[in-house]
Amino acid sequence: MGEGAVRSQMDLRVCFRVREPRDVDLILGQGMLRAGWNAHKLNAPGKFLVSAPEHDSPKHARSYEVKDQVVTETAACYAGTRPELDEVSRQALAPPDDSPRANADHDPAGIPDDNETHLDTDNALWVALRQAPDEGTDIGELMRITGLKRTKLYRHLREHAEAGCAVQVSRGHWRARTTEEPSP
Repeated sequence: MGEGAVRSQMDLRVCFRVREPRDVDLILGQGMLRAGWNAHKLNAPGKFLVSAPEHDSPKHARSYEVKDQVVTETAACYAGTRPELDEVSRQALAPPDDSPRANADHDPAGIPDDNETHLDTDNALWVALRQAPDEGTDIGELMRITGLKRTKLYRHLREHAEAGCAVQVSRGHWRARTTEEPSP
C-alpha cells in the first residue's frame, strides 16, 4: 500500500486475516492493532474487517462464495412469488399514457389484431394470453413467444392482471381474462 500518503487517500479499507499482528497497522494504519482491530485472530474463511471513516470501532464482515448454479436455482425457486410493491414502485411500473394497454381499457379498438405481422413484445404477450387455452399458457412458452426474461415477463403479467386483463390460472400458467369472469 506504499507510504502513508497513499494509504491516507484510501477511505475504505478491507483487511483479511494476517499472519503477524503488526501487519494490521501496515494495512489499516498506525495504531489500529492497539485500537482493537485484531485481523490476526480472524478464524474462518471469508471473514474480514472493514475500516471506513464512519466506523469508530472494528466492523466484522464475512463473504461467501455463491456459484452461478446456486443463484439460478434460487431465482427459479422464488420466481413465482413476488413481494407486494409500495405505491412509488407500482407507479414506476405503470404503462405510459400512450401505450396500447393504457388506452385499451378493454376496448377492442385498442387491442392489436391477432393477424398483425409486426408485434412488439407487449402486444405479442397480449396475443399469446388471448389465444391461451382455459388451463393457460406456461411461463416457458410465454418467454419463448415474447423473448422476455422471466423477471420482466412476470412484471408484464402482473401489470395485465392488475389491469384486469389477465389471470393466473395455476402456478406458472396464465391467460387473458374472459368477459364472463368477474373483474378483480
